[in-house]
Amino acid sequence: MDPARPALDAPFPTPIDRRDGELIGPWREPRQMLAEQTYDDHASIHDDATARKLGFQGGTIEGPTHFSQFAPLCFALWGPRWFESGCISAHYRTAVYEGEKVRAHVAEIDGERTSSVIWMEKEDGSEVLRGTASIGPDHPTTELDQRLAQLATPGDLVVLEGVRVGARGERLGVRMGADQHMGRLYPFSLNQKLERITEPSPWYRAGDAAASPFGRAIIPMEMISVLVNHVSGETPFYTKGPVVGLFADQEIRLVDGPLLVDEPYEIDREVVAISGSRRTESLWILTRVYRPGSNAVIASMLLNSALLKDSYADYEAEHRRLYGGA
Repeated sequence: MDPARPALDAPFPTPIDRRDGELIGPWREPRQMLAEQTYDDHASIHDDATARKLGFQGGTIEGPTHFSQFAPLCFALWGPRWFESGCISAHYRTAVYEGEKVRAHVAEIDGERTSSVIWMEKEDGSEVLRGTASIGPDHPTTELDQRLAQLATPGDLVVLEGVRVGARGERLGVRMGADQHMGRLYPFSLNQKLERITEPSPWYRAGDAAASPFGRAIIPMEMISVLVNHVSGETPFYTKGPVVGLFADQEIRLVDGPLLVDEPYEIDREVVAISGSRRTESLWILTRVYRPGSNAVIASMLLNSALLKDSYADYEAEHRRLYGGA
């Protein structure tokens, strides 16, 4: 058997280094697949020219791309339960660009614990993200649970003026087929992603997944973000723009998983917090995933989209209109 290919009943070929109380994955170069992404009829932070105008080195790798590098480490801790009730909760700290290498770390724990600290680093030692990984059904306090509890009241809001915590969108049907193009926000298919994913697995492909405990192809955790986000434009919570945003905090949580390829699901989205900084206005949205006809949540995503004030051309004029001043 090819040593680089796992047995069909094992999920990952990823080599794991155990040392100093950590599980450490290999150095990987995540691929940029969002250079053609558009929303609000303009290019995104993943476009080189747009990113450079806003002070970035170039188009950034989307944050949840990094979640795949944690999957083999979390499976090493918790086995198949990771695919059923796993959760990654992370604060993004440093942007990653095409060609840069990154490495995932998970603190090693005994078999009774259901939560661990995670982080990712670049070769220069800078930290890409930090957070928690856990398994359910009763998830311990996560990184984003803690961050939500500590949010300060935002200052003057311009882009998010009029948006209210508790606003909730209609329920929408979603599905991810293996060759389904996921739209302008995600201009690729699952199969195209699987050709570039940092941690390939037979459990992600229909032809091999029958040997897994679940019998069908699993949607990788990073692609759960795509599944629930690709229809986000159908229930917008703010109308001003165009404005460029980036993912600042993100949590993907499975409750009754895994989520399966080509399976119908329904989602709804709710504003659960609004925050801000000198450069951003931040919208925290909780997306819940259901099976059709059921109100039981089987997965969720909490996402803090930080909207860059400098990217909104009318920001200063709107601020003066709303709040006065020179």
